[in-house]
Amino acid sequence: MRIVTWNINSVRLRLDLIERLTKEHKPDILCLQETKVVDDAFPREALAAMGYTHQHFQGQKSYNGVAFLSRIPFKETGIKNWTGKQDCRHVFATLSNGIEIHCVYVPAGGDIPDPEINPKFAHKLAFLDEMTTWWQKRAQEKAKPKILVGDMNIAPLEQDVWSHKQLLNVISHTPIEVEKFKKLQNAHNFVDALRHFVPAEEKLYSWWSYRARDWDKSNKGRRLDHIWVTPDLVHKLKSYKILRDARGWQPKPSDHVPVMVDLAVS
Repeated sequence: MRIVTWNINSVRLRLDLIERLTKEHKPDILCLQETKVVDDAFPREALAAMGYTHQHFQGQKSYNGVAFLSRIPFKETGIKNWTGKQDCRHVFATLSNGIEIHCVYVPAGGDIPDPEINPKFAHKLAFLDEMTTWWQKRAQEKAKPKILVGDMNIAPLEQDVWSHKQLLNVISHTPIEVEKFKKLQNAHNFVDALRHFVPAEEKLYSWWSYRARDWDKSNKGRRLDHIWVTPDLVHKLKSYKILRDARGWQPKPSDHVPVMVDLAVS
């Protein structure tokens, strides 16, 4: 089973890029964030024509939005809203093979890393806290294989950013975010699927800013996009890939690239 997560930054604007991804890499599961479209206008038919006949999504106009697209049937679906907002950031489904997959889009948090003066940052921290509490409670349930993917808007490790020292006070890599990120990961004993393959000492990015004059040459990236699995799936992890070249796909690339993991499950 091949699962891909991608902050697409408008699903309708980048349908051609999704088609390219589908033709070249053939994901079985495609989880999208920042779809930026209300449900009635979601491009169901175009995506079904690419093979994603099983779809579960939640969206709003111009902002946020998440989508779970699958070639594999699913038997249950759900939506979670956090911090009292219905801002379309978390959908999940249980596949016919019993694996529960979550697609999440964590708030970016604005520009000032102080929750006292920046409501967006306060929202991000509260969002992470609520998710952590929920996953801690679910850890007491009967064991069930789970995968959590998405744009977490946090680069937790020193080698997940182009400069640890220069980004310590930049939202996405601040100590408080990293601390809450680790608490969330540990709440359900999730394993970082990418770092299962790539040592923590090696650089790994999935996002390059639009502000860079030459993103490829400067290579000032961050790893904001993640795939986590529960321990019962670790032995089934077979390979990973970050499609770095997709940052340059034309005509209008997303600033995030697809992140892919293959698992030995049917």
